[in-house]
Amino acid sequence: MTPAAPANLEALVAAELATPAEPGAAILAARQLAEDILARHRVGVEAVLFYGACRLDDDPAGLLDLYVLTSGHRAFHRRWLPALFNALLPPTVLHWRSDGLAGPIRAKVAVLTLRQFERRLRPASLDTTIWARFCQPSTLVHARDTTARHRVEQAVAQALTTAVLWAVRLGPPAATPMEYWRGLLAHTYSAELRVERGSRSERLLAASPSWYAPALILALARLGLATAADAEGRLRPGSPQNFTLSWATRRVCGKTLNVMRLVKAAFTFDGGPDYLTSKIARHSGVAIELTAWQRRHPVLAAPILLWRLRRDGAVR
Repeated sequence: MTPAAPANLEALVAAELATPAEPGAAILAARQLAEDILARHRVGVEAVLFYGACRLDDDPAGLLDLYVLTSGHRAFHRRWLPALFNALLPPTVLHWRSDGLAGPIRAKVAVLTLRQFERRLRPASLDTTIWARFCQPSTLVHARDTTARHRVEQAVAQALTTAVLWAVRLGPPAATPMEYWRGLLAHTYSAELRVERGSRSERLLAASPSWYAPALILALARLGLATAADAEGRLRPGSPQNFTLSWATRRVCGKTLNVMRLVKAAFTFDGGPDYLTSKIARHSGVAIELTAWQRRHPVLAAPILLWRLRRDGAVR
C-alpha cells in the first residue's frame, strides 16, 4: 500500500527525521557516535542530527557529518574560551572518533546551541550555510525529549520554508519543483567557498526525489503561495509578500563567514589542514601538498593557499 501523502510540511519533516525501522549502516554508526558524545557531554546536548554524503551513500566508513545542538556553550564545552569562540562564530567544528564493531568511526561534528540553530534558519539570517544544509534530508539520531524533538522538527521545517522563499525569489516566474531547487542550490553554492564539482546538486536532487518535490509544494502552501502545476508540471507560485532581502549581501557575508570558519577550524579540528586539503582533492580533483610549516601555521598559510586554490579552480 502506498503511504499517504504528508498533510503539511511539518509532517513531511517529522517522517524524514525519524530513524527508520531498519536503519542502514551509516545511521547505526551515527547513533553510536551520538551515544559517545552523550557519554561525555550529556548535560549539554539537546539533539544530534546526521546529514551529508555518508548518509546519502549509507557509508559508515567515511567522515560522517553530525550537528550537535546544545542547551548552552558552557554546558557543552565546559571551558570559557571554547564557549566564547562558539558564541561569537558558530558552529565550532570538532573531529570525533569512536571504535565501532567494524572498525573506527569518524565524524566532523558541528556544535552550536539549539537557539542559534533556530535563528540561523530564518529568511532574515545573513548566514545561508545552515538552512542550505538542512533543506536537504537528514536524520535526528538523538533528541533529549519530545520538546527538543519538536523544536528540531519545527526548525528544519523553517529551513525548508526559507529555502523555498529564496528559490521563488531568485528563480523564474514559472518552473518545475526540480528547476527551482536546481537554481537555488547553484545560488547557495556560490555563497560559500565550495569545492564540489558542478554535478553535486544533480546528485543530491536525483537521490531524494520523494523529498525535494513534495517539500517545495508543502513549503509554498505554508507560505500561502500557489501550488497548482500546469500540464507540463510547471508552477507559478507568485511573489512572496514584503520580501525585499538582498542575495548579494548574503553572498558576500557567506564567503566571509566561510573563511573565518576555516581559520577557526584549523584550531578546533584535529588534523584540520590535512582534512581540508583531502576534501578539496576528493571533490575537485585538485591535490594540494602542505609543507610542515603550513601545518604548524595554518592561519599564516591560509591566504597563499586560498589564492592557489582559486587559481587552480578548486574553490569558487
